[in-house]
Amino acid sequence: MSFPKFVNDIRVTNLIEKELGEIVSGYPSGKVFIVCDENTKKNCLPELMRIPSLSSVPVLETQSGEENKSIDSVVKVWNFLEENGADRKSLLINLGGGMLSDLCGFAASCFKRGMHFVNIPTTLLSQVDASVGGKTGINFNGLKNEIGVFNQPQTVIIASKFLKTIDKDNILSGYAEMLKHGLIFNRSHWDDLLKFNIESIDFELLNSLTADSVSVKEFFVVNDPTEKNIRKALNFGHTAGHAFESLALHQGRPVLHGFAVAFGIITELYLSHKKLNFPLEDVVEISKWIISKYGKFELSDSDFEEAYLLMTKDKKNENGRINFTLIPEIGKFEININCEKELVYNALYFYKNI
Repeated sequence: MSFPKFVNDIRVTNLIEKELGEIVSGYPSGKVFIVCDENTKKNCLPELMRIPSLSSVPVLETQSGEENKSIDSVVKVWNFLEENGADRKSLLINLGGGMLSDLCGFAASCFKRGMHFVNIPTTLLSQVDASVGGKTGINFNGLKNEIGVFNQPQTVIIASKFLKTIDKDNILSGYAEMLKHGLIFNRSHWDDLLKFNIESIDFELLNSLTADSVSVKEFFVVNDPTEKNIRKALNFGHTAGHAFESLALHQGRPVLHGFAVAFGIITELYLSHKKLNFPLEDVVEISKWIISKYGKFELSDSDFEEAYLLMTKDKKNENGRINFTLIPEIGKFEININCEKELVYNALYFYKNI
């Protein structure tokens, strides 16, 4: 199948030294900075330190974890940049997962009213989602990505070699976003994803599938940079998924973002059946496949109201309507589909009992 070509500077390669060295050469000495977390400092930073021009640049270590995606962490990045003499012509290299690229992309976008940044995503989720598309931001008042701006990185470098440093659950978390891309974009991409052996990973093949998945996201981003129209297709599985994610956090049993999206896909496939006649037998088949890989987030009837209220706070809602992206069939989508409260409850009941 054919995929749209990258328009933004996205490089899928394991030649980190060559690609990043070329980028850094365009910036003055003393004006390049790196932010990593405790995991990427140990597992990924040494790869960058082999690049002569980066061997002595200032490095800030932040704390991983969604609870650190906060304004306090942004202030820490700003202080680091200020203390080391960064200016608007400087470059910030963000080495980490989606939390770090969101956080540091936001910090770079605001510092001195905007400095350049490069994302080097080190998890599958960040490679196919957070590091691509220009969304930056932090969590606020218990809500995910409540504060942020749209701002594209100068470059995104995607290297499968870094995926060998993460566990299976984090691979699965990213894979859920790829499944979403398959469902909204093209049946053959979906089929390719289902055939991939997630239990025994061929990283070269995964790199190829990742490039395809990123191309899908790139198509929507290029045609709708600030999410006014068709880019909302990328929200499939996320209105319910973010509710699962926030509910899990509030209840002290957090789940990875991609797992919440997988649960959200099941819920929104049911809504797709009710609103757009997506075949019920396919809803059941896909749901059971997802559960076989991701398990289930245990939900009780008493959780439905909180989950629904969390959906009402989704940023893509308008005029009091919960705007879902739903699919009439694999490879097609419709945006801004309003679902009444009773139907949302029915979808949660379907998820609970599938």
